[in-house]
Amino acid sequence: MNTLSYKTVSANAATVTKEWVLIDAEGQILGRLAAKVAMLLRGKTKTNYTPHVDCGDNVVIINAEKICLSGKKMEEKIYLTHSGYPGGQKEETPDKLLSKKPTAVVERAIRGMLPKNRLGRDLFRNLYVYAGSEHPHQAQQPKPMKLTSIK
Repeated sequence: MNTLSYKTVSANAATVTKEWVLIDAEGQILGRLAAKVAMLLRGKTKTNYTPHVDCGDNVVIINAEKICLSGKKMEEKIYLTHSGYPGGQKEETPDKLLSKKPTAVVERAIRGMLPKNRLGRDLFRNLYVYAGSEHPHQAQQPKPMKLTSIK
């Protein structure tokens, strides 16, 4: 048996092939969308996945304001933020947050599914979320992708 043929291939910044992917969020469930997009950003759908390297794709999400939440989460789920000062805790529901900043709900869900370190912050920079159906990334020719095709 030739042991030299069984080498572990580890991806690095020079060998990674990044693609542009377009996902339409209209009518999608927020958690399911976020889980699939986090896998794409991380690169877990690729054969040369390496945990400590940014080997994921660049993801463009359109129609973020038309996202759905199951059950009564739109009115009952609470996002907490704190300013750091006494009495500085604020509460917001996804319904209010969607009316103020439509992309924030999707971005927050996806950020929560990425690693909490330098790599996670770098991966989050590969995500582009837009409220409407228009986006400025036509020059990159993103491939439209359905969430059901991501395994």
